[in-house]
Amino acid sequence: MTRISVILLTLMLAPGVAAQQDQRYAEAQGGAERQIGTVAFGADCVDQAQQAFDHALGLMHHMMYVQARGEFAAIAEAHPDCAMAHWGVATTLFQPLWATTPSDAEIARARDAIAQARATVDDEREQALIEATAAFFEPETDRAWDRLSGWTDGMAAAYRAYPGDHDIAALYALSLLTEATRADDRHALHDEAEAILRRVWEEESTHPGAIHYAIHATDADGRAENALEMVESYGEIAPNVPHALHMPSHIYVRLGDWPQVIDWNARSAEVAREHDVNGAISFHYIHAVDYLVYGHLQRGEDAAAESIHGTAFDQGPHQGTFAGAFHLAAIPARLAVEQRDWDAAAAIEPGVPDYIAWENFPWAEGLSWYARGLGAVHTGDLETAHEAEQRLAELAEGAEAAPDERFQVYIETDRHILEGFIAHAEGNHERAVALLRTAGELESSVEKHPVSPGALLPPYEALGELLLALDRPDEALAAFERSDDMWPGRYNTLLGAVRAAESAGDPDAAASWVGRLLEIAPNAERDTLDQVRTLARRG
Repeated sequence: MTRISVILLTLMLAPGVAAQQDQRYAEAQGGAERQIGTVAFGADCVDQAQQAFDHALGLMHHMMYVQARGEFAAIAEAHPDCAMAHWGVATTLFQPLWATTPSDAEIARARDAIAQARATVDDEREQALIEATAAFFEPETDRAWDRLSGWTDGMAAAYRAYPGDHDIAALYALSLLTEATRADDRHALHDEAEAILRRVWEEESTHPGAIHYAIHATDADGRAENALEMVESYGEIAPNVPHALHMPSHIYVRLGDWPQVIDWNARSAEVAREHDVNGAISFHYIHAVDYLVYGHLQRGEDAAAESIHGTAFDQGPHQGTFAGAFHLAAIPARLAVEQRDWDAAAAIEPGVPDYIAWENFPWAEGLSWYARGLGAVHTGDLETAHEAEQRLAELAEGAEAAPDERFQVYIETDRHILEGFIAHAEGNHERAVALLRTAGELESSVEKHPVSPGALLPPYEALGELLLALDRPDEALAAFERSDDMWPGRYNTLLGAVRAAESAGDPDAAASWVGRLLEIAPNAERDTLDQVRTLARRG
C-alpha cells in the first residue's frame, strides 16, 4: 500500500478527538514538553505558568488560534494574575492575515480579557502588547480594517521599544504583512518583514513565528525561493501541529512542486483530523484537503483527487469559518473546472452545505457561481451563465464591506472571465478577449490569498484557451507563458501551451512544453495526455 493510500485510509477511519474540560489546565501545564518550536517569552508569571504560556504562544504563532486560546484560558483560570494569559485569550480572537471579523460575543470576551490584563500587568513590555491588542477591540466599528490599523500601529510601537524581543519582532512582521494586503507598495512591506524574520530565525532557528510568518512573507509573486531553508525546517520543529505541516506547501505551490504539496498536506490532514472545535472538524483539515486535491489535479491524478474529496465531504460537519466555507465551495468547483467537466460544473449548487452561513462569505459563495457559470456557458446554457454572472456582480458589490478588500477583486476577476466566455459564445470575440485581459490585470493587482492554493481557472490560462478557439495560436502561447510565469506547472496551462505551440508551427517550443508536462504529470489519467505522449514519441 502506498504512503498516500495509508493516509487516505487513516483519514477515513480516524475519529475526532475532543479535549476534555477537566484536562485543559493539565494540558497547558505539560504543553512545554510538546513540540512547537522554541518560544521563551519570559512572561511575568510564576514559573509553571511561564512554561505553559510559552507553549500557548507557540501555538498562536502557528495560527492554531482555537487551541492556543484554550491553553491561554486555562492558564488565566489557574493564575488570574498572569496578565499575558488574558492578553493571549484576546489576541487569539482575531486573525490578522485572514481578516476575519469577530462576533459581538467575541468582542465582548476580548474586552473583558483586556480589562483583566490591564488590571494585572506590571511590566512595560507586556503593557505594549496588551495595548496593541486593545486597539483592535476598542473601536465601535463593523469594518475589520479600522480595527486592524489600530493593532498594526500598536505593534509598530511595541517593536520600536523592544526590537530585540523575538516574539514582538515576529508579531510586528506579521502586522507588516497585514498592512501589505491593502498597501500600494506591498513589496516594501514584504521586504521589511522578510528582513526582520530572517534576523529572528538566525538568532533562534526554531522560533515558530519566524518560520511561519516568513513563509507568508515569501508566499508572493517572485519571492518563493527566498526562504526555502526555513520552509524545509518547519515540519521538523512542530511535527504534530497541522498548520505547521501545511505551511511549506504555500511555497511549493508557487514553485509548481506538486509532490511536495501532496506530501505536506497529506501529513497535515492526517493530524488535523484529530482536532475538533465545538463538535465540528477543525478547518485546518479541509484547508489541507483543498491543497491536497489541487496538487493531485495538477499531476492529472484525478481519481486520487476525487477519492480525497469524497472522504473529506463524507465527514463533518466542518468548522463554519471563512476558511471552512471557502474550501467547501472550492473543492467541488475545482474538481469540475480543472478536469474541464463542464456538465459537472454546471450542476454545482451554491450554498451547500446548508450549515454554513454563506451570506457572511461572498467570495466563497462566488466560487460556486463561477464554476456553475463556466459549466453553463461551455454547455450552451447562456441563460444560466448570465444568471451566474449577475450573481457574481451582486456578490462583488456586497464584498465592498468585506473584512479583506481583496475579496472584491477576486470575485471581479472571476466575473470578468465568465463574462468574457459569455461574450465569445454570443459572437462578440474582441470584447471577450478584452474582458479576459482585464481579468488578468485584476489578478496581478493583488497577491494570492493564503487560504487558496490557486484559482479555479486563472485568467491568462483562460485567455490562452479563448485565443486558441479564435485560431490565434501565437497570442495564445504568449498568454499561456504568462500564466505559467505566475503559476508554474499547472496541468492545463502546460497542455494549452503544447497545443498553442503546435498550432503556431513551432515544433521546438511544443517539444519543450511536452517535456514539462510529462515531467509534471508522468502518470496522468486524462485522455488529453495521450496526444501529448504521441507528440513526445514523434519528437
